[in-house]
Amino acid sequence: MLAKPIIIDCDPGADDAIALFLALAFPEQLNVLGITTVAGNVPLSLTQKNARCLCELVSKADVPVYAGCPRPLLRPLMTAEEVHGKTGLDGIHLPEPQMPLQTQHAVDFLIETLLRSTDKITLATLGPLTNIAIALIKEPAICQQMQEIVMMGGAVTQGNITPSAEFNLYVDPHAAHVVVTAGVPLTIMSLDVTHQAIATPERLSAIRAINSPVSAATLGLLDHYGAYEMQRHGFLGPPLHDPCVIAYLLQPDLFTSRRAYVAIETTSELTMGRTVVDRGHVTNQPPNANIAETIDADGFYQLLTRAIAKFT
Repeated sequence: MLAKPIIIDCDPGADDAIALFLALAFPEQLNVLGITTVAGNVPLSLTQKNARCLCELVSKADVPVYAGCPRPLLRPLMTAEEVHGKTGLDGIHLPEPQMPLQTQHAVDFLIETLLRSTDKITLATLGPLTNIAIALIKEPAICQQMQEIVMMGGAVTQGNITPSAEFNLYVDPHAAHVVVTAGVPLTIMSLDVTHQAIATPERLSAIRAINSPVSAATLGLLDHYGAYEMQRHGFLGPPLHDPCVIAYLLQPDLFTSRRAYVAIETTSELTMGRTVVDRGHVTNQPPNANIAETIDADGFYQLLTRAIAKFT
């Protein structure tokens, strides 16, 4: 089988970093055409730099990195330094990247790559959806060239930045609205499933045993990032949100899901960015998304451990 062509849109970020490790470990399955970055966990100047640092760490400096939108469509930027640290990758120190940042804007790269491709391309989105929304607005024809968008975002039940909203969609709810109403096949990894992917000490022991620079970086990132998540939620370890997107692309049988209609709240400050999921079909709206509901967490960590072991 040919490797699935994908573009990763991200805002690294500790869990974005681990998602990139997972995606770049299996070139026979995922052909990463490029990495586009957006402001989110930290400002754009750091997300684009971090993406390049992470590519170099796993000897994938040939994967082009593009900088995208420095702020949401309508709202001021909110970041998550309290979770990921001032650099976005607190807990590890990486040298300044030597690979160049591509001069083309991420939105233009998305449009050009999609329109020129003879194969449909999957978008893996790990941060706010600003780049994707701008691309869809600028050139709606790209919808026909998207195989699927698999996104980490939203919360069916409890949010993590407000009681209603998950961080990625709260940062740019208007962009999320553009994406979920575009008519593109959509799979959503919400907090309800990513909070099942807990990096317990037992699961991390297998990664620790690899004893490589990449395994050390993974553990360093999770040590810093995990302290916040464990204190806030009472988990036995940090949840790995963004890597669930890549795991779904590599091994979809790790997940169960259901079809549902999804809308994004964009007007109420009380519930801004809420992912309104009609699981009971009470609106009579046709389903527009595939909502992941459960994950085989042990299988997920076995996959992640295999990925990290490839970079030795």
